[in-house]
Amino acid sequence: MPDFTIESTYHLPVFRHRTYAADTLEAACRAAVDDDNWDLAEKDYDSSGEVHITGVWEGADSAYNGGSVPVPSQFDEAVQRRARHFEILLGLLKIFFDDAPAARPPSPDWLARSAWEIARGEAILGNALDPDEPVDPPKATHVLGRLQEEQVRDAIAAVLEVDDNFRALSPAAVTDDEIHTACLTIATTMDVSDVVGNAEFQAALAAIRAAHQRLHPA
Repeated sequence: MPDFTIESTYHLPVFRHRTYAADTLEAACRAAVDDDNWDLAEKDYDSSGEVHITGVWEGADSAYNGGSVPVPSQFDEAVQRRARHFEILLGLLKIFFDDAPAARPPSPDWLARSAWEIARGEAILGNALDPDEPVDPPKATHVLGRLQEEQVRDAIAAVLEVDDNFRALSPAAVTDDEIHTACLTIATTMDVSDVVGNAEFQAALAAIRAAHQRLHPA
């Protein structure tokens, strides 16, 4: 049975209470952060961090001397795992955010990477091992319609041209902010479940016909 030397650590908060005279709360906080006098410091044992592993070496009593072994990710400090994962998720979000305005579908490779990183994030929250690759990506979704603010502005002009109730209002009087707010309201409150449900049913029939044709060609 092999021996391993394990370095385990926990972080112990140190605090102090000190009064600072300042014009604002922000200035007082800045003075406290910049203050390097910790003569009155106390240790907060009740708020100590969780025990985590910071080093593993092969062999007995071999810390910093024997062969170093990577620490399994679930034994790292939770806050550090989350911080490192935040950078990865932020990078993926930027990629998808660049695709969204251009109406470009995300690439399958990035979808697969995102699925794995989502599973990894859930493992971090559960203090579990990172998932094994590959992770099944989410099934594809399809956009049935898109509410475009430019098209809404064109519709405003058409409505004002024929509706006498708003005769005193010109299309230019309707601001972009008002259109944006209206689009958000409609997008979040309008019930299109019947339309989507009908589209899903029609897609199911089309898929059944395709499968039937493939398996039982005329």
